Amino acid sequence: MTSTSTKFSTLPPKDKAAILSITGLAVLVRLYKIWQPSSVVFDEVHFGGFASKYIKGRYFMDVHPPLAKLLITLVGYLAGYDGNFDFKDIGKDYIEDGVPYVAMRLLPATLGVLVIPLSFLTLKAYGCTSLTASLGALLVLFENALTTQSRFILLDSPLVFFTALTAYAWSNFQNQPAFQSSWYWYLFLTGLSLGATVSVKWVGLFTIAWVGVTTISGLWQLLGDLSVTPKQYAKHFFWRAVFLIIVPVIFYMLMFGIHFICLVNPGDGDGFMSSDFQATLNNKKMADTPADVAFGSHITIRHWNTQGGYLHSHDHLYPGGSKQQQVTLYPHKDDNNLWLVENSTEVEVEARTLPPIYLKDGDVIKLQHVKTYRRLHSHDVRPPVTEADWQNEVSAYGYKGFAGDANDNFRIEILESKSKPGKAQEYVRAIETKFRLIHTITGCALFSHKVKLPSWAFEQQEVTCSKQGTLPNSIWYIEYNEHPTIPVDAEKVNYPKVGFFKKFAELQKVMWETNAGLIAAHNWDSRPDAWPYLRRGINFWIKDHRQVYLVGNVFVWWLSTAGLVIYALFKIMTILRWQRGYNDYSLPSVQAFSGKVGTNVVAWALHYFPFYLMKRQLFLHHYLPALYFAILAVVVAWDLFCKHVLRQKAITTVATIGLLAIAVYIFVTLSPLTYGEPWTKDECENARLMKHWDFDCNTFPTDMSSYDSSSIANVSSINGSIVGESSTTSSFQLLEDVSGDEVPPRDEL
Repeated sequence: MTSTSTKFSTLPPKDKAAILSITGLAVLVRLYKIWQPSSVVFDEVHFGGFASKYIKGRYFMDVHPPLAKLLITLVGYLAGYDGNFDFKDIGKDYIEDGVPYVAMRLLPATLGVLVIPLSFLTLKAYGCTSLTASLGALLVLFENALTTQSRFILLDSPLVFFTALTAYAWSNFQNQPAFQSSWYWYLFLTGLSLGATVSVKWVGLFTIAWVGVTTISGLWQLLGDLSVTPKQYAKHFFWRAVFLIIVPVIFYMLMFGIHFICLVNPGDGDGFMSSDFQATLNNKKMADTPADVAFGSHITIRHWNTQGGYLHSHDHLYPGGSKQQQVTLYPHKDDNNLWLVENSTEVEVEARTLPPIYLKDGDVIKLQHVKTYRRLHSHDVRPPVTEADWQNEVSAYGYKGFAGDANDNFRIEILESKSKPGKAQEYVRAIETKFRLIHTITGCALFSHKVKLPSWAFEQQEVTCSKQGTLPNSIWYIEYNEHPTIPVDAEKVNYPKVGFFKKFAELQKVMWETNAGLIAAHNWDSRPDAWPYLRRGINFWIKDHRQVYLVGNVFVWWLSTAGLVIYALFKIMTILRWQRGYNDYSLPSVQAFSGKVGTNVVAWALHYFPFYLMKRQLFLHHYLPALYFAILAVVVAWDLFCKHVLRQKAITTVATIGLLAIAVYIFVTLSPLTYGEPWTKDECENARLMKHWDFDCNTFPTDMSSYDSSSIANVSSINGSIVGESSTTSSFQLLEDVSGDEVPPRDEL
C-alpha cells in the first residue's frame, strides 16, 4: 500500500489554499459576535457553574465525564475568572459581574472552527476531490445547529471536535502501510481521540463502538489474507489493542484523576457519594472515634443506602399528622444530628455516669435528641408525604425529664452480612456494624428514601417507619461515638482509606444511575425519531426582543438523511442482485460506494440508534455527532456520483455550487436565531420552514425600529430582564441539593 496522508504539510498548494480560506471563513462565521448574548444561555447554567466549582474546589456531581469542563475551567481561570459567579439563572447578566464569558465561550467556539478543516482533511482521506471536500467542509460550517452549539459554554462542540478528530485519524490510519511510522502515529492519534471523546460525554462510547466494529472487520479481512503471516497478524492485533483499548482507558482515567485533584472540598455533589468517599474531602474527614458503642453514648446515625444522610431533628413541628417534632435525614454535619442512647429504664444522667454497657444485637434502646430532649418516636399515623398504609410517621416526642413511653422503643437488629466480620456482627461498633432499628410496638423498621419533604421541613429527606420497605433503605450505622466513661485508650475506628480506583468505580456507578434517572419530561426534549428530519429545536434564550433557538439547517439535515436512505436502497438492491447472480461488487465504483460511504453510515447508525434504548431526557443536540457522519456519508456519495455519473467537471462544479448556495441561503435565513440578532415578526414567520418549529415569533417586534437604544432601554426599565423562564429552561436537572435551616441553601447541580 502506498502511504497517503492528508496532513496539511503534504497537501498540494491548491488544497492548502482551499483549507486556509475555508478555515478563515469558519473563524468569521463561528466567532461572529461571540459576546452576544451577554447573559447566561441554556445549559451554561450547568457547565459554567461547574467551572465555578472547579475553581473553588467544591465537589459536584455531573452525569458527564470531566474533560470539556476542565478545559472550559482552565480557559476561564487563565482569563482571570475567580469562580464567584453562580450561573444560576438563564438570562443572568455576565458583564455586571465581570465574568470573562467570552474567553470561556471561545474554547468551544475554537474547537467548532477546527472541525471544519478536519472535515475537509477527512474527506480527502476518503479520496474525495478538492471540490467535494470543500463542499463537505462548508456544509458543516453553514449548519445552524452546529454553529449555535459551538458559541456557548456547552459540551457538544468539544464532543463533535474529538469525534471529528477520531474520524480524521482513523480514515488516515486505514490508508497507511502497516507498521510504518505514520501507521503507528495515526493509530495512536485514533486511540487518544477516542479517549478524549468519551471523556467529554459517554456518547463517545458510540464512537468507540464504530472504531471497534471497523477494527474487527479489518482484522477479519486480514485473517483471510494469506500474505499476512501469523506473526504479522498477532502484531496487528497487539498494536490495535494497545492503542485502541489501553490508550483510551488510560486517558479517560487520567481525566478523573485531575477531576479528583481539583475537587477537594465538600460541595453540593458530595451527597451523591458514599460516606467513605465523602471522608476523603476536606472538612469531611473524621477523627478516630471509639469503636464500641454503649448506653449513654452520644452518637450520630447515618443512613446506609442514600449516600449517608444523618438522622436529624430540629425544633420544628409537622404541620399535620401528630404535629410532633420533625425527624428527617440531613446531609451535613450538625449538632442537631446528635442522639443519646438510652435503655428502657435509665435516664440521661445515669446512662452517662455508669460504667459503659456496650450495645449488642437484640438490645432495646431509646434515642433522645440531645438538643431538644425529645425521643425518637413512631406510631400508627401516616407520614407527611408518603401516605402508604405500610408507612408510619417518625417524630421526636417528649420533653426534658419525661421518661418517654413504649412508642419510643426500638430493637437493634444487626445485619451480619453487611457488617465487618468479627465482633461487629455481635456488638454495635461505630462504622463497622450495619443494623436496622425495629419499632417494638408496630414491628416497622426505621426507613428513609429519596423523597423530599416540603419547604416547611427545609426540603430535607423524609424518614418513616416502614413495614414493607426495601432492606437497603432501612439500614443504618453509627459514625460518631462519644461516652465519658469509655477509656481514653479504647479501640478506635475510622472510615477505610479510599484510593483512586475505588473512587473512580463509585463515581462511574453514580453517574450511570443519575443519568438513567433523568426521565422527567422537559419543555424542549424530543425523541430520536424526530431528529433526522428536524421536527423541532430547543429554545436557548429569550431577552430584549431577541431569541437564540437551536435549529439545524434544514437543507443540510434533509440532504444528509436522503443520502442515508439512498445508501440503504442501494444496499438492498445490490443484495437482491447478488442473490440473482449479478456480481456488482466486482465493480470498483460499487466497492467504493459500499465501503467509503458505508463506514460513515455505520458510524451514523451507531451514534443514532442507541438513543432509542434510552428512557432519559433527550434533546436535538444529541444528534449532532450522528449528523456529522451523515454529512460525511452524503458528501462521499456525491463525490462518487460526480466521478462516475456526471463526470464532466463543469456540470459537477455548477451542481456542487448549487447545493452549497441552497445551504448558505437557509443558514442566512435562520441566522437571527443562531446569533440572537434583531428580527421582525414577519421575517420570523417566513423563516418557519416547518410548521413543527416552535420558536416564538411573538418575541420579535413588527419592525426593526423597535431595536433603537431608547426602545430597548424603555423595555428593560419597564419589564426588567425579559427571560422566557416558563419555556426556556436548562436541559436536565439532577437531584437538587438537600438544604436545611442550619446552613445556607447551596446551588443546584
